[in-house]
Amino acid sequence: MQVTETLAEGLKRELKIDIPAGDLATKLDAYMDDLKSKAQIKGFRPGKVPVGHLKKLYGRQAMAEILSSTIQETSQKAIEEREERPALTPEIDLPDDDAEKILAGDADLSFKMSYDVLPDFELIDFSTIEIERPVVEVDDTEVDERVTEIAQNNKPFNEKDGAAEDGDRVTMSYVGKIDGEPFEGGADEDGQLVLGSGQFIPGFEEQLVGIKAGEEKTIDVTFPEDYPAKHLAGKTAQFDIVAKEVAAPGEAVVDDEFASSLGMESLDKLKDVIRGQIESQFGAMTRQKVKRELLDKLDEIYTFDLPEGLLNSEADIVWRQVEEDMKRNEKTFEDEGTTEEAAREDYRKIAERRVRLGLVLSEIGDKNSIQVTDEEMQRALYERVRQFPGQEQQVFEFYKNNQQAIASLRAPIYEEKVVDFILELAKVNDKTVSKDELEKLVAEDDDDA
Repeated sequence: MQVTETLAEGLKRELKIDIPAGDLATKLDAYMDDLKSKAQIKGFRPGKVPVGHLKKLYGRQAMAEILSSTIQETSQKAIEEREERPALTPEIDLPDDDAEKILAGDADLSFKMSYDVLPDFELIDFSTIEIERPVVEVDDTEVDERVTEIAQNNKPFNEKDGAAEDGDRVTMSYVGKIDGEPFEGGADEDGQLVLGSGQFIPGFEEQLVGIKAGEEKTIDVTFPEDYPAKHLAGKTAQFDIVAKEVAAPGEAVVDDEFASSLGMESLDKLKDVIRGQIESQFGAMTRQKVKRELLDKLDEIYTFDLPEGLLNSEADIVWRQVEEDMKRNEKTFEDEGTTEEAAREDYRKIAERRVRLGLVLSEIGDKNSIQVTDEEMQRALYERVRQFPGQEQQVFEFYKNNQQAIASLRAPIYEEKVVDFILELAKVNDKTVSKDELEKLVAEDDDDA
């Protein structure tokens, strides 16, 4: 094998690899010797088939297999000897003009291999990174407000005589029709609606004010133009309604009995659970803010050339998502106050950031032996499977047999572990903020994303 470097510009590499026809012939002879001992051909005793006859029957197929394995082996060996790290699988260029001669054993195997190498960069001392972590201290007032909100949502309703008013709950059966034909999802036998809650489309609840149990009524409503179900958006519908019960709201009493109705041992236990939920909610927001600040700092610190193939691949992924979102929302670039060309440039910058940060985090994880454990992968897989009730086995088999899908589960876990590793070394200063301030900080990050 002879390897000749034909291109070395920046991160781009191109190699020319030559394999003498004699080496291929030696491999073919070994292949035929092995085949001779196994071949069962009519008219010949086992192991007595002439090699020339075997080559006539199977030589072309055998040489094709030999070429495939030889290209793979020599390509890998050439990269290993050069101690380089390709960003993506190298591209192989095998001249078509010589293909027949090579398969016939009449020409040397000569091919080109091109690839981008991963950039080299030094990792910084992470203790020099300073991060401000916004922390919300959950006070009793926040907990009490949340408990009161839960109580209001679970307040009792008592059947009453007379007409329904705002705040009353109406139990009803209804059938929705468009142009006289019932539509999917527009019917219920025992639907319950608290008037004034805004749960149904505009105009529906207002027309039920004054209805009494046992009464029938037909109302007209128009679905909003931005209604999620496109086949209903902007359409006028008629609903035939039969009121079964009208109930007035009772008083929501927050005590141990109320907590017990929710499965809690006591009101104090309920408050503890609520406090934990609020802390978890704010903790997730704090984590989002801290991670964004860390990634911003890493993006500022590290500047290096990116592998073109890797960047183009990520840019294509980002742009496909943009086009899908535009199509789904029925938007144009003009609606967004830009042009396709300007948008492509902006989203390519996003792709550049993703690739650069991905390479940095990968290098940090590799240099510090950060691994995703089998247990972590199993938990992630089971969590994913649970999202598809009734299809658990099919989803499990899909991930089991799809390495790319498994990699998509592993990547976010790995990223979070690397981020945790950096934060343990960085200077993280806690700053107490209100919940409104934290929500504003996170919203600002979302706007800048």
